[in-house]
Parts: sequence; structure tokens; C-alpha cells
Amino acid sequence: MIKSVLGGPEILTHGLNRHFPELLKFESTAEMEASPLWADIREEAERVLDAVVVAEPPVVAGGLSPANPQPPATENGSDIKALAWNLERGNVFDGIVDALKNNNELKDKDVLLLTELDYGMARSGNRFVAQEIAHELGVNYAFATVYVALQKGSGVESEVEGENTLSIHGLAMMSPYPMKNVHAVPLPNGKDKMWGKEKRLGRLRALIADIEHPSGTFRAVTVHLDAHCSRAHRRLQMNIILDHLDTLPKLPTLIGGDWNTTGFNSQSGTRAIFGYFRRVAMGPKNVALNHLPHPERYFERPMFNDIERRGYNFRDLNNIGTGTLHYDVGSIEKNTNLRDWVPEWCFPFIFWAAGRVGGIVHTRLDWFTAKGMLGTNPQSIAGLVDDSGTPLSDHDPITVELVLDSKES
Repeated sequence: MIKSVLGGPEILTHGLNRHFPELLKFESTAEMEASPLWADIREEAERVLDAVVVAEPPVVAGGLSPANPQPPATENGSDIKALAWNLERGNVFDGIVDALKNNNELKDKDVLLLTELDYGMARSGNRFVAQEIAHELGVNYAFATVYVALQKGSGVESEVEGENTLSIHGLAMMSPYPMKNVHAVPLPNGKDKMWGKEKRLGRLRALIADIEHPSGTFRAVTVHLDAHCSRAHRRLQMNIILDHLDTLPKLPTLIGGDWNTTGFNSQSGTRAIFGYFRRVAMGPKNVALNHLPHPERYFERPMFNDIERRGYNFRDLNNIGTGTLHYDVGSIEKNTNLRDWVPEWCFPFIFWAAGRVGGIVHTRLDWFTAKGMLGTNPQSIAGLVDDSGTPLSDHDPITVELVLDSKES
């Protein structure tokens, strides 16, 4: 069932934090939901988890937004410029904002589909990342909660200074143009979020809005599929989204975001390990060159087949074969994070396999697909760092230019 409660940022205010020590004692969602504590806090928790914040940028004298006083002029039928980016919490906030404002490949987009944005998490400075980015750019935004985090995070995040305030994590959509019919579709979890080291309330959602662009209204969807799940579960999540879109009034539709097309079954460390050894048997160089940057070829092919079968095109909207996440075996941070769910004894094998391809493995996790829109000039923008040389995110942003397909509109 789709439950979206619209409101301003105040809808996300809550007092759940005082219950976190007790919630952390539960080893499963079923155990938690059977408890008297959950009966007491359920209404408040579900209000936050079902919330969608929709807001316009602040105005200054004369009624103009500070960063973008007028939407970019666009003639009828001209390109719609889209960006999708997993911001890795928004930790490198100033660098992200600078890139979105000033990088020639990232600035002045008509729609931004953004995943992994925090609100009130110590790891990202307790910012409301979506709201602050939108205010800096002077654009409209929508934000949907996906999790209330019971801890500071995983890996190195658990060691950051300070404490969480609201402990919310979610995804967003932004545009200089009006956003209508905003809502979110819940997606079933691929694993129990109350089991393991990083415990959370909630589930992933897809965020949907109709964008009133000068070229014509189109529908946009921000998607973040599960990482710690099977390939079949990611396929299920995508089909839930497509099924829902079929129930809506027909519009040209763009779907984009982090689809986590790793090719692995990561429901548990054990399944990931077996998957890893299978790839070793296939040949590390073969997998690194022909499968990780090409998940649509084999490991995730059923999901991509479903997308095409339902009339969506992804092949012209992505520079397929170019990785958007780059795993460096020399990264202390990434290896610390990986140790949260892969046993220590696996690391010599992982390092050996990665060493066969130069120590860095490139995989494509981020995608666009569209129906009723034609895509050109897809790009993946690598190497983005701030003034100190810190990468802005562990994912590269992707962009594409689109036109409405006159045959479909």
C-alpha cells in the first residue's frame, strides 16, 4: 500500500531518539513489532517513515529565489537536462554544492534525482542535506524518508564525533520547475534492517513527481534499489515501481538513480562470499572487464529485460560499460566498511582478485531509463573532489539530455 504524508520539514520532527537504546536490543523486526515499545511509538515512527517533504526555495525581496532568480529559458521541444547522483550521505557538502553550481557538466539541470541524503546525522554535520542543497541552488525540492537510523552509521561512520539529532536518511528530487503529484512508493526490504550491525527503521522508497517543464510535463522517478539483497529482489523492487507507474495517467517518464546493480546476492556475507568465489572461477579479469561495468549482460539481465519489455529504453540513456563506483583495495575507509559484512579471511582473496586488474575495480550501479523520451549525450562524470582532494561521493554522477518523443506524447 502506498502511504505518502505530505508536509514541510516539521513533519519530520520526532522524539524517537530517546527509545534508540531499547530498540537496539531487538534482533529482528518481528521481535520489535511484537513489543509493547513498538505499540507505543508506531504511530510516530510511521508518520516520519511515510513522510514526503515538498518545498519551494526561500524568497528574497522581489519574490526571487537567491541562487536561481529565473528558471533557465527553454524553447518548446528543446533538451531536458537530467542528473542522477548518489551523494553518499552529503558528507562533503560544500564540495557537492560547488560542483552542482559551477561544474559545467553538472550545473543548470532541469531535474536532479538524488539518493543517500541525510537529515540530522552526525556523519553529515546534522544538516538537512536536501533542503540546504535546494536552497543553495534556488530550486524546488521533494524529500522522502527511507530510514530512521538507530546508530551513527556503518564502518568509519560509526566513529564520527557528535551525536545524531533526527537520524533520518532518504532520497530527493529537485527542479527549477513546478513539481506536482509528488508521492513515494514503498519497496520491500531485501534483508531485515533490525538484524546485523547497522540497525534501522524503515524501507527504501521510490520518489515520484510530475515536472511542469516548458517542453511539456514529464514524470520523474528517483530510485534507490537495495544493496544487501539478491538480484531477484532488486528485480522485484523495480517491477513494483513499474507496476505503480502503469496505474498513473500517461506521461513521458524518466527513472534514474542508484540501482545497486552489483551482480551479487548480498543478503548476507555468506551469500556474497559464494558469489565472490563464483566470479573468481569465471576469471577476475573477465568479470572486471565484461561484467561489473556491464551488469545488463548477464548477472542483472532479467531486470533490464523487464524494463525493455515494458517499453522503457535504457541503452541510449547511459554510457554503458563505464563504471560509476570504483573500489580501490588501497582504501582504508572502504575496507573498513566492507568488514562490517564480509569475514576477515576473505580479504586476501579479494585483494588478489582486484590486483589482477590493477587494484581498482569499476562497477556500474547508476542508471537512467525512460519511456516517451529520447536520450542523447549520456555521461558519467568521474574524479570529482573538493579543494582538499576529498572525493565528493563514492558514486560518480550521471547525466543525460532528453527530448519528449512526439510519437509517444
